[in-house]
Amino acid sequence: MRILVVGAGAIGGYFGGRLKEAGRDVTFLVRTRRAAQLAKTGLVIRSSLGDFSLPAPPTVTAETLREPFDLILLSCKAYDLAAAADSFAPAVGATTAILPLLNGMAHMDFLNKRFGSGAVLGGQCLISTTLDDEGRILHLNNLHFLSFGEQDGSLSARAEAIASTLAGARFESRLSGTIFPEMWEKWAFIATGAGITCLMRATFGDIVAAGAAEFSTALYDECCSIAAANRFSPSDAAIQRSRAMFTSPNSLIAASMLRDIERGAPIEADHIVGDLLRRGSAQPHDYPLLRISLAHLKTYEARRKRESSAVP
Repeated sequence: MRILVVGAGAIGGYFGGRLKEAGRDVTFLVRTRRAAQLAKTGLVIRSSLGDFSLPAPPTVTAETLREPFDLILLSCKAYDLAAAADSFAPAVGATTAILPLLNGMAHMDFLNKRFGSGAVLGGQCLISTTLDDEGRILHLNNLHFLSFGEQDGSLSARAEAIASTLAGARFESRLSGTIFPEMWEKWAFIATGAGITCLMRATFGDIVAAGAAEFSTALYDECCSIAAANRFSPSDAAIQRSRAMFTSPNSLIAASMLRDIERGAPIEADHIVGDLLRRGSAQPHDYPLLRISLAHLKTYEARRKRESSAVP
């Protein structure tokens, strides 16, 4: 199975690198700058679960991409999705499967419209990674899990073939017959984590220490309510697990969106928080904590835009 990994960043580079480590046929679609960096330093993963270095990994740029692949692994940021789709479009053939690992659900609407729902799988991952200044991939926790499945929940032949290809790589993977509920469960958690840690500029543990954990759980209740209104109510086990994380003393967990804000980077405010709110009630006073969280994130984006435009 020929696999095209769109980007060789923190997530795509990790899962693509692990697949390459396992001997799979992997090519990375990268921009010219990243291609030059990888040619010089190689693809490097630093992880407590095992390091990996791949000198001169196989890469292709959008300008030279000419033929279809069997599987496209997509893990870009939401604000880069349209440009990414343009870049990998030549690799989408009649039997290509696109496996996105973005959070939320808006990307599914976009990809279904652009390539047809039959080409697009549902998918989600649990991992914390980042790139250091030299472009190395740093694995920040002990989770590296990926689940995927057909949008209708069927266990198709192509999904089984993808599951076989992913099996044996140094990460956990699972073919799911309930991928949309899993994606919604994660979305409720991610939106809560992004909303509250960015609003408070703190980790879950810091928020607990301040006696403010009730705001985390109340925000989570709002997110779960929207999920339930869309017929994807999180399971009791997921709710208990999430609430335990939000209320855990000394927890160092914070959303990656907070790290993005702290370094002045773009964020996925509309994709993660705004779209969830839009899928809830249209009443102006519903979901007050989620509305405050979105207003805060949009204010950051407005300030960032103003300050960047003021730079001579």
